[in-house]
Amino acid sequence: MTEGVVDRAGLIVLGRIGGPHGVKGWVRIQSFTDPRENILSYPRWFLGRGAQWAAYELSDGRMQGKSVVALLSGVESREAAESLKGREIAVPRDELPPLPEGEYYWADLIGLRVRTVDGVDLGVVDHLIQTGANDVLVVRGDRERLIPMVVGQYVKRVDLDAGRMDVDWDPEF
Repeated sequence: MTEGVVDRAGLIVLGRIGGPHGVKGWVRIQSFTDPRENILSYPRWFLGRGAQWAAYELSDGRMQGKSVVALLSGVESREAAESLKGREIAVPRDELPPLPEGEYYWADLIGLRVRTVDGVDLGVVDHLIQTGANDVLVVRGDRERLIPMVVGQYVKRVDLDAGRMDVDWDPEF
């Protein structure tokens, strides 16, 4: 662990520590990157919950079957790895590669106000679900709605500056 604690501002969550892997400090990773092993391309991770995050250097990492496992500097035992279970993994936003037009980082979509193309307010993007076929927006308003994140078909416009997303979606569904 790097000395000091950093604030969550400016960090983008890329995964979560699933728990220990073996007895020498390795941890299982639930990666939100695509492909999942891309999380290993960031040499410094910030781990935390809530508002406080601590920096760790990635010592080693690999695919283990269909899972990602990693070894972090200063984490040398199963007990130390167990203490990290459930912590989110984040990196500074400026370390992320730019995306092509029409693609977005999940973190940029969370909190956007969602309305239909007819102007009906559906609520706010609370989080996204990865389904394999396509990502799904979980929109919370008067009730929870699940809207496929398919740009062009359902998602008609994303305006990050205005904090809004327009969707072609039946408000009754």
